[in-house]
Amino acid sequence: MAIYNITDFGAKGDGTTDNTKAIADAIAACQNGGGGTVYVPAGTYLTGPIVLVSHMTLYVEAGAVLRFTTRFEAYEPVRTRWSGYECYGYSPLVYGYGLKQVAIKGEGIIDGQGEAWWTAYRALREGQPPYSPYGERLKELNRALTETIKNNIAEWDSQFLRPPLLQLLHCEDVVLEGVTLQNSPFWNTHLVYCRHVNIRGVSFKNPYTTPNGDGLDIDSCQDVRVSDCHFDVGDDCLCLKSGIDEDGRRVGIATENVAVTNCTMLHGHGGVVMGSETAGGIRHVVISNCIFIGTDRGIRIKTNRARGGGVEDVHISNIFMKDVLCPIAINGFYRYGVDTSNPLMTSPEAVPVTEATPVIRNIYISDVTAKNCLASAGFIYGLPEMPVENVVLRHLTLETTTDPEEQGGEPDMVRENLIMAGEGILCKHVRGLEMHRVRVGTRQGPALRLENVSGAEIEGLRLTRKHPDTAAVQIADCDGVDIPGYTGGADGGSIG
Repeated sequence: MAIYNITDFGAKGDGTTDNTKAIADAIAACQNGGGGTVYVPAGTYLTGPIVLVSHMTLYVEAGAVLRFTTRFEAYEPVRTRWSGYECYGYSPLVYGYGLKQVAIKGEGIIDGQGEAWWTAYRALREGQPPYSPYGERLKELNRALTETIKNNIAEWDSQFLRPPLLQLLHCEDVVLEGVTLQNSPFWNTHLVYCRHVNIRGVSFKNPYTTPNGDGLDIDSCQDVRVSDCHFDVGDDCLCLKSGIDEDGRRVGIATENVAVTNCTMLHGHGGVVMGSETAGGIRHVVISNCIFIGTDRGIRIKTNRARGGGVEDVHISNIFMKDVLCPIAINGFYRYGVDTSNPLMTSPEAVPVTEATPVIRNIYISDVTAKNCLASAGFIYGLPEMPVENVVLRHLTLETTTDPEEQGGEPDMVRENLIMAGEGILCKHVRGLEMHRVRVGTRQGPALRLENVSGAEIEGLRLTRKHPDTAAVQIADCDGVDIPGYTGGADGGSIG
């Protein structure tokens, strides 16, 4: 297949020449020729947004850097999905819509130069509206949403909707391989409504301080394979999503049939995360053979009463973690991105079940080792009207910090600010829990606390560090708990 070298179209890898037109001309020639490879040789190429086409491979050679301009006006609004909403936003730096057979490969670097965007966002958080050349235009384009939706997203009122570094929408047969994607203005790589996706050997990098600096977001996509990738980012490392609240339920497209394996993850708010945008459903997910070092959470599922949809049929195995706040966090009461003026969003009591009520069920986790967990060994927290259902934990070794000075933190961001430090597993509002040969070492407190749990079968649970006057299990307001040696009632009790 034909190769279109961008230097043949006038591109210069000197780091200062604007190569937007040269790269666009090379892509147009590729399209006119029926497909091929657009080749980026060694050098640093400054450019504006790049729009991909079908039957195209963008190949970024070793030693090549595609570096994007920090002029906000270069990124004219396009149709997108931004933080779960179908709307208009600043153009992604690399963008593709409705494509077939599209690939990005090579050993080079795609650099979004996100610092200017991060600075503007931080100013916005401090009450100083940033320079936004398309702010008024975006407000008009998105008026139907902004007039009807209330949330606590910082950018919503100003419509300063920062772009991802790479976004592909409605694409089929997608391949990402080998490249490094770094310094994104917003999320790093965002795949939306895509099918048949292979992602291999890619590095996703953002500074740890990057606001909303997710690594890879797989959003309402099907048949996705992610393998041998490295993540070191400023928010969730790899996140599965499917739209937010009523807008996501209107679209109604699930993320399903996803396999993640052989990945390493440093820093970030979560290693592999599902949610909080769960409106279309997330299901049939397999995660295996991964390492998480220093991520705030390890495996994380989060949603809330506004989202709807949910997460189900997830299988997780052979994971090693170290220095995480909480290795396993399942949260149906996530407090961000909601209308806090609605008392139903934060009520601790059961509320009526509606289409907005999310369902979390059929979560299977086995063969996980986590060392030096700073907050909690595990956290499963459902809704009182919709408990997390059918969770199976097998062959886990979970060790919390022994540092007496460690302050810990939130195992996950539930309705209340719940701070833990070196504690065991908390399960609240859960229906159907199985634990087999789970070893927990705590700095303080029991290995397991059960509150408002029905139908629990606990076999082979061991508290590996004994504390004076501390039971291995504490139980309150539970029903149908089967633990060898437990003699307390449903309203309370413990086992040493």
